[in-house]
Amino acid sequence: MTSLAAPAPLAAAKPAAVSPPVFGPRIIIGLVGVLLAVLVSGLNEMVTKVALADIRGALYIGFDEGTWLVAAYTATSVSAMAFAPWCSVTFSLRRFTLWAIGLFTLLGVLCPLAPNYESLLVLRTLQGLAGGALPPMLMTVALRFLPAHVKLYGLAGYALTATFGPSLGTPLAALWTEYVGWQWAFWQIVAPCLLAMAAVAYGLPQDPLRLERLKQFNWRGLLLGFPAICMLVIGILQGNRLDWFESPLITTLLIGGALLLVLFMLNEWSHPMPFFKLQMLGLRNLAFALIVLAGVLVVLQAVIILPSSYLAQVQGYRPLQTAPVMLIMALPQLLALPLVAALCNLRWVDCRWVLGIGLGMLTLSCLGGAQLTSAWIRDEFYVLQLLQIFGQPMAVLPLLMLSTGSIVPTDGPFASAWFNTVKGLAAVVATGVIEVLTTHRLHFHSTMLVDALGNSPLADSDATGLAHRLHQQAVVLTSADLYYVMAGVAVALILLIFWMPTRIFPPRAPA
Repeated sequence: MTSLAAPAPLAAAKPAAVSPPVFGPRIIIGLVGVLLAVLVSGLNEMVTKVALADIRGALYIGFDEGTWLVAAYTATSVSAMAFAPWCSVTFSLRRFTLWAIGLFTLLGVLCPLAPNYESLLVLRTLQGLAGGALPPMLMTVALRFLPAHVKLYGLAGYALTATFGPSLGTPLAALWTEYVGWQWAFWQIVAPCLLAMAAVAYGLPQDPLRLERLKQFNWRGLLLGFPAICMLVIGILQGNRLDWFESPLITTLLIGGALLLVLFMLNEWSHPMPFFKLQMLGLRNLAFALIVLAGVLVVLQAVIILPSSYLAQVQGYRPLQTAPVMLIMALPQLLALPLVAALCNLRWVDCRWVLGIGLGMLTLSCLGGAQLTSAWIRDEFYVLQLLQIFGQPMAVLPLLMLSTGSIVPTDGPFASAWFNTVKGLAAVVATGVIEVLTTHRLHFHSTMLVDALGNSPLADSDATGLAHRLHQQAVVLTSADLYYVMAGVAVALILLIFWMPTRIFPPRAPA
C-alpha cells in the first residue's frame, strides 16, 4: 500500500531490525507484571470515583470540588496514553514501564497524606499521568514479544482492562470504605504494584536507550496535543454540571481543545517522528476497530453505571450491596476471555461473526434491562449480567484481532497509541453522553409525571412521600430509555460489520 508508506525521514529514523528475545517463562512473567499494573491503574481510577463521597467527607469539600479530582486524573491519564508509546521506544520499554509503575505507586501512597484539597488535586493529576502511561505498554508487550500462536491470548489480557477492571472497581470501593477506611482506596495499589515491578524487572528484556530520537523530538505535537486532550476531557466531564455551552469555561475548553486537536493532527501528518501515524487510518480494519471500539465502550460503560445508579436511587442500595451485581459479571471474565481467544484462534472461525454475536448478546442484555420496573432488586439484574460474561469479551477481543492483524511490528507503538487514546477518550465521551441523556430524560419524565398527576387528590396528601415516589418512577423510566438507546447503539455496530471490515485469519494461520 503505497499510501501507507512512512515518510522518508521516519523510515531513516527506524533502527535496524534485531532478533526478538526467545519466548519463554520470563516473557510471560513480564507480561503478567505489566497486566497487573494496568489492572491496578484502572481499579485506582474506578475506586476513587465510587469512594468519592467518603473522600469529600474526610477533606470537608463539596461536590463540585470532588468532581475536579476525577476530571483532573482522567484528563492526564488519557493524555499520557497518547504519548507513552513514543517514550517507551526512546527510553526503552522495560525502563519506562518501571518508572511509570514506581511513580504511580509513590503518588498513591502520598495521596491520602495530602494536607488539603489543593495538594490532593495536584497529586491525583500527576498520578493520572503515571497511570495513563501503563495501558499502552501492555499492548506493546503483547504485540512485540509474543509469538504468533499465543498473541491472541496476550491481547485477551489487554481486553481485561476494558471488561474485567471497570466492573471490579465498585466491589473494592465498597470493601475499603465500609470496613477499613477511604485511605485504602489509594493504598490498595501498593502491594500489587511492587509485585508488578518485580515481574517486569525480571521478565522484560532491557533495550538500549535511543536518546538520539530526542534530536527530532516532536515538541510542537506535544504542546498542541497534550493540552488539546486535557481540555476536551475536562470539558466533557464537567460539561453537564456547568450546563455545557452556557458556561464560558466549558465553551473555551471544548472549542479550544477541538481547535488544538486539529492543529495537532495536521502537525502529525507531516512530522518525521510523530506520536500518531495518521497514515495508518488508511488500514480499513484499524479504522473500523477504532470506530466500533468507541461504540462498544459506550455500551459497556452504561451496563456498569445503570444497575448501580438504579439500585442506589430506587432501592437505596449502598455500594457494598451493589457489589454482587458487578462481581457476577467481572470474575467470570478471567475464564471467558481465554475461551474467546481460543475460539478466535481457530482458522475456520471468522472473528467478524464472533464480534457480531458478542454485540448481539449486549443488545439482548440492554433490551432485557429496558423492561425494569420499580419492583426490581439486585436479583433481577443477574440474568442480564450473565449475558455480559461472554458478550463483553466477544465484542472486544475480535476488535483487537482486526486492528492488529495487518500491522507490522515496527508500527506496534503507533497502533498502541491509537487504540489506547481512542479507548480513553471513548470512556470519557460515554460518561458525558450518559450524563446528558440521564439529565434530559429525567427532566422529561418528571415533567410528564407531574402533568399526569394534575389536580388529583393525591397531590395534596403526603407531598414529601409523593415527590419521592415521583422521582423513583422518573429514574425507572429514564433507566429504561437509556437501555433502549444502548441497544440501538449495539445494533448499529452490528450493521457496520457488513460494510467495513475484511476477513482476518488468526496470527498462527498461514497467509
